Amino acid sequence: MTGFRATVVIRDPDGCPVADVSAHAEEPVDSVSRSSQVTADGTVVEEFGVAADAAVDGGAEVDITPVQSNDREAIYRFERDEAADCACEIVETTGTPVSSVRAQDGALLVSFRTLELAAVAEIVDELRAYFDGVLVEELSQDHEDISADPVVVDRDELTARQREIVGTAHEMGYFDYPKGANATDVAEELGVARSTFTEHLAAAQTKLMDAILEK
Repeated sequence: MTGFRATVVIRDPDGCPVADVSAHAEEPVDSVSRSSQVTADGTVVEEFGVAADAAVDGGAEVDITPVQSNDREAIYRFERDEAADCACEIVETTGTPVSSVRAQDGALLVSFRTLELAAVAEIVDELRAYFDGVLVEELSQDHEDISADPVVVDRDELTARQREIVGTAHEMGYFDYPKGANATDVAEELGVARSTFTEHLAAAQTKLMDAILEK
């Protein structure tokens, strides 16, 4: 049996405390965990780890409480409204458990495993219904043996404008971590609105995913 491992980046996870802290502290946030039960007040409890010297105060719209720390890492806890749109929970509503969550520069990175490649596209579509700037950052397949199943992607599937946008974003470090440019930076370089940039980028990625999935 083989399966796929994917990491999806949500560039604008509006209202996500973990992503907000990563943007404010200018430090990556990892070791994110969530309670499986909702409290009597209708909230979900989450914890995350960040560098011990990171400044997390003011990085989120919720109260952040320190739990423990050592010389390298500090653990914090917060509560959020159950009704708030949560990228991790949106992924899990598709029947796919989230294996890890981290945040950097205000973006949320959600990793998971699937048996079918089509499930990755389904999850991306579901996230795009709630958030802007949803992209597949990593996608790999586990094999039982060393044999490979290469996929050839025809770049002509993309329009000239889409190739320009993807190419400019790549050159400016939009896909890098830490990223060299955000969506606003790339849009200004291209001379388009930020929303136009993200729409073209999403359309280009959808075409590439369709080619991989042989739709």
